[in-house]
Amino acid sequence: MSHTIEEAYEVADAALAADDAKLEDELGDLLFQTYFLALLLQERNGGSLESVARGIHEKLVRRHPHVFGGAEAATPPRVRKTWDRIKREEDGREGLFHHVPETLPALLYARKLQRRAAAIDFDYPDAAGALADLDEELAELREALRTAGEPPPESQSDPRVFEELGDVLFAAVNVARRLNVDPELALRAMATRFAERVERAAGLSADEGHAFTDLTLEEKDRYFDAAKEQKH
Repeated sequence: MSHTIEEAYEVADAALAADDAKLEDELGDLLFQTYFLALLLQERNGGSLESVARGIHEKLVRRHPHVFGGAEAATPPRVRKTWDRIKREEDGREGLFHHVPETLPALLYARKLQRRAAAIDFDYPDAAGALADLDEELAELREALRTAGEPPPESQSDPRVFEELGDVLFAAVNVARRLNVDPELALRAMATRFAERVERAAGLSADEGHAFTDLTLEEKDRYFDAAKEQKH
């Protein structure tokens, strides 16, 4: 199963990079995983690739009555609410968050929980409300740090700081959701940009005869800013 997850991330990475050749290759790898798992299912008499394809076809038709039936859903929020309502009725969920996989990456897990809450209108009316909540959580984190102090490197964090930082991350995911941004992909893209910029900064310093690791923080920042200007 870990291979399937890895292949899915590689597909997402290729799509995010707009690399069509790599995307085609990675989609092939992911398709192989789909076929392989369907084959294992068939060997257990639990289904087949054909039944999987028929199942997703029937599910898409059933959960999109505004497309394949006479229902109306003129806006994306209405489509989402219709989708969630049908899923709740089909699955016989006992609670709002029933069947949310806890094995999802934390950012996606948080977004899925927030989407479920939004489906019953437990949500900020706009992105401004979500941003204000993020500001409030950041203020609470600063207050916790003021009280507890900054911990030494590689030491256990203060429990309140741990909790407040979790609130900040959860609020940031909520902002991303309101702005239609996938937080997992956004953070992954930023991490990639950071790594590329640091590598370019090290290259720039090397071109001028300096070892990046030996520079002061101020000097590193100067090369890093220059690397950012080189490519956006």
